[in-house]
Amino acid sequence: MCKKRNWQVLRKTLLSSRSVFDPAGQEKSLEELKAEQLSDGFFSDAKRVSKVGREVKLCEYKLEKVKKLQAALDNCNASVELLEEMDDDSLLQELNATLETLEKDVESARLETLLSGKYDNYNAIMTLHAGAGGTEAQDWTDMLYRMYGMYAEKNGFKIKVLDVLDGEEAGLKSISFLISGDFAYGYMKAEKGVHRLVRISPFDANARRHTSFASVEVMPEIDEAPDIVIRPEDLKVDTYRSSGAGGQHVNKTESAIRITHVPTGIIVACQTERSQIQNRETAMKMLYSKLVEKQELEEMEKLASIRGDVKKIEWGSQIRSYVFCPYTMVKDHRTNFETSDVQAVMNGDIQDFINEYLKRTSVKA
Repeated sequence: MCKKRNWQVLRKTLLSSRSVFDPAGQEKSLEELKAEQLSDGFFSDAKRVSKVGREVKLCEYKLEKVKKLQAALDNCNASVELLEEMDDDSLLQELNATLETLEKDVESARLETLLSGKYDNYNAIMTLHAGAGGTEAQDWTDMLYRMYGMYAEKNGFKIKVLDVLDGEEAGLKSISFLISGDFAYGYMKAEKGVHRLVRISPFDANARRHTSFASVEVMPEIDEAPDIVIRPEDLKVDTYRSSGAGGQHVNKTESAIRITHVPTGIIVACQTERSQIQNRETAMKMLYSKLVEKQELEEMEKLASIRGDVKKIEWGSQIRSYVFCPYTMVKDHRTNFETSDVQAVMNGDIQDFINEYLKRTSVKA
């Protein structure tokens, strides 16, 4: 028989999630936003259209999430009552399987209630940089990119490469890519920091153990920033031909764009579109994101608001270690969460690490 206590815990967790999702408040906000969309002159302001559209989508997402969970709980409740009247092993097995799935769905919803940051429901721009370790570090950077690609695929996110610099012998010196989907930044912000690899290097003829590092930067994708004005005279724009040995990440074109914001020294680049205009538009989004990030850090006077502490990419500054030899282990040094299944992690199974980070940071907050 399914345990009554487990059932009660599920109901309590859902009620907690409902209180944060606030269905009544979301319905009221949705009504107001849709009324705004019908107002005169609404579609003449592209930034306003984008902002309101994002808010509408978020309200609808939260309402649909709570609706589905409530319906699933009601169905399970009916099955529990039926099972109490009947002694049916097949019904018991089916109910227990349903409850197991529902527990995961409710836990996922509970974690999403922790994603209440200003930019958590935005898409995420991620940039990976190879650190100390030469070719080995560049290969490690490529491995991390593959890991995030598989994570995105498993969790319904879309991924798009924005800029890439291939390694001289193998791997990647750096790569920037966009991860889009519900709460993409809210989840991926857990990955910012330095990632450390320990393994027998395939590039070492003597088969010695090497330690390599790569940094992960994460920013929300900002397409509107009313408080930030970028003057054309403050921009240095360079065009260049997309480069890279492998060709597996980008289409080779002659329309790549690099933009330098002279006052701050911030540099962004995009080379994945066939049109120079499209590359420029994407690069400008990246620049807005970096400038918003900089503004947030200055206003809140703490690095943890948007991105983690800026650390040197070497030993002692890592947030997570991936050990392939002499034993297998992946350990997050912020939460102490670890697993011995390093291969599963490299295949994109990093949600447990992200969940533990969200729980830890929500407690601190």
